[in-house]
Amino acid sequence: MHKVFYLFVLLLCTSNVWSKTPIRVAAIGDSVTEGLGLQNPDSTAYPAVLQRLLGDAYAVKNFGHSGATLLRRGHNPYAATKQLQDALAFQADIAVIHLGLNDTDPRNFPHYRDQFIADYLWLIDTLQANNPDLKIFICKMSPIFTGHPRFTSSTFDWYHLIQEKITQVAEATQSPLIDFYSELHARPDLFTDKSTLHPNRQGAAQIAKIVQQHITGNFGGLQLPPVFGKYMVVQRDKPFQIWGRANARTTVEVEWNHKSQHVVVGTDGRWELTFPAPTLNRKPQTLRIKNGENELVYDQVLVGDVWLAAGQSNMEFRLRQALGGDSLATRAQQHTAIRLLQFDSYAQTNDASWDTTTLQKANELDFFHGEWTLNNKENALHFSAVAYTFAQEIALSQDIPVGIINLSVGGSPQLAWLPRLSLESDTRFVGSLHPWRTTDYLMRWCRERASKNVSLSPSTFQQHPYAPSYIFEAGIAPLVPFALRGVIWYQGESDAENAELYSKLFPYFVQQWRHQWRDEFSFYYVQLSSMERPSWPYFRDQQRKLLTKIPKTGMAVTSDIGDPKDVHPTEKITVGKRLAQWAIHHEYGLNNIPSGPLLKDFSVDKDHIIIHFDYADGIATADGQAPKGFAFQTRDGRSIHANATIRDEKVYIKRPTNVSVTALVYGWKPVSDGNLINRVELPASTFRIELNNI
Repeated sequence: MHKVFYLFVLLLCTSNVWSKTPIRVAAIGDSVTEGLGLQNPDSTAYPAVLQRLLGDAYAVKNFGHSGATLLRRGHNPYAATKQLQDALAFQADIAVIHLGLNDTDPRNFPHYRDQFIADYLWLIDTLQANNPDLKIFICKMSPIFTGHPRFTSSTFDWYHLIQEKITQVAEATQSPLIDFYSELHARPDLFTDKSTLHPNRQGAAQIAKIVQQHITGNFGGLQLPPVFGKYMVVQRDKPFQIWGRANARTTVEVEWNHKSQHVVVGTDGRWELTFPAPTLNRKPQTLRIKNGENELVYDQVLVGDVWLAAGQSNMEFRLRQALGGDSLATRAQQHTAIRLLQFDSYAQTNDASWDTTTLQKANELDFFHGEWTLNNKENALHFSAVAYTFAQEIALSQDIPVGIINLSVGGSPQLAWLPRLSLESDTRFVGSLHPWRTTDYLMRWCRERASKNVSLSPSTFQQHPYAPSYIFEAGIAPLVPFALRGVIWYQGESDAENAELYSKLFPYFVQQWRHQWRDEFSFYYVQLSSMERPSWPYFRDQQRKLLTKIPKTGMAVTSDIGDPKDVHPTEKITVGKRLAQWAIHHEYGLNNIPSGPLLKDFSVDKDHIIIHFDYADGIATADGQAPKGFAFQTRDGRSIHANATIRDEKVYIKRPTNVSVTALVYGWKPVSDGNLINRVELPASTFRIELNNI
């Protein structure tokens, strides 16, 4: 069916050369098609822009009607409009139908949902009865964003139910589907009216470009995401998925590991192939992708383990800045099986106003750039110190190729790393999306810094890396579904003032990333260090508790290597090694001790509170002195010293007399004075034990 359609378009274009009769395109829709809210819609609405893009070989006419419903029993049915009659009289060769947005009105879909598909098919039949050769493009609706006044009162739910029905119509009629939602959902900057529903001038132009690509089949030729490239590492023992874009209905041929596959590109310009899971291979291989005369050749490809490193500035912190970093980088070329993919931001989120080019790149999600490189001193020094150390530890302990990908943004909040749809779908977090620069979901510092960066933008919808979902959409989504062994994560400084929110967000974040990749890979994260910030002890304890809530996780404790006055302590090599201990233990099955003592439970006797730990083998103190950092919190709000001793790999705390206590804490100062370690000299985590019932 699709081949016949594109042959039809080709024949029309060919005949146009001789007959000079343009191909007639009818743009059928509602206010988005009509151009509501645009200045000079006759020249700025998407059909007018589409005309300019397609050129004289086509004649495009706008049959949009503001407020129109697809439902024939809706409050403003397109079926009853003059625009439909005019479209029939136009005798179009191609019709682009974009309807459904107004059907989300509570007057419509809740009452007549069961008639939606039948009414859509009626419209198609009506158009084709008038012209049996009419070719139909069906459009999934352009986005409705959270600023819409009815978004949380079921409009969101009805919208997605309608999208499913539109897809069913396309399948039933074997019509090409134009997915405006997937193409535009990450672009709130293009829908800036009060309802966050109607495209602005740039949005209308983008819609026109999408339609033009689908009509012509020209999607710009062969393209692959930046996660593919020379020197890359492919994840062993997991299916190798390769995907990209190319012109519609052309053939993409892929050669990998002495095997070949081919696929015909879809009408949306997308293609994907999956090769069987490769086994460990230290010898360089070549990946070839051919599409007509275009060919991409990626050689020097290894098969091993791929890890994604992400977070904020402490993960971004370069090896050249780290204590001992130059010495580590000097040995880089000894480890040729390590490959690096560093994604750099176009601009830093520093205390400066961004220029027009930077603002535009942020809006266009063109903010992160990188490519795979060999492991040499120069590349190592530019790479994340934590991530580089982690990769080196894995490569050395396992003697395998390791690909390490780093995408980190200084100051970024947790919300920026979650998919937009996941935030929209959850009532706990949907309020964070708009207007995000004035909500308490983000720390004030984040909001103020972002506002400074975008201060020269005239739009309140200006995009920024701190905006909820931005980093996921601009940086992480292009990596999905490239197979990973796991994730290492260093973030939290920009969320530490709201540990309660973070304790809900972080598990959801891990769940959503695993859902995106369809893989329950491991997450190893860094607990905040010591610094003079009063919220940090409580936040560190919340991070500790998340270990028991999220499967396949590990936490590197860093309270002993912080800097009281600097949020960026330089001892990053130690952090990378501690993260690696978790991976070596859980991923690679070595019988090492991955962590310092972690609170397990406690018991009481007549005189003591007895604390039991995991990873307590050889528990001692770092300085050889008595245990420090233990305190009781009293019912009247005081903190009093707790006397502690170590026996049989447990800590015994002398029960207080003549005072009512509510909790026992350890390391409960912003700069921890705790000195507990285990046999491998890894430090114990901050913790709090409720004592109300003893």
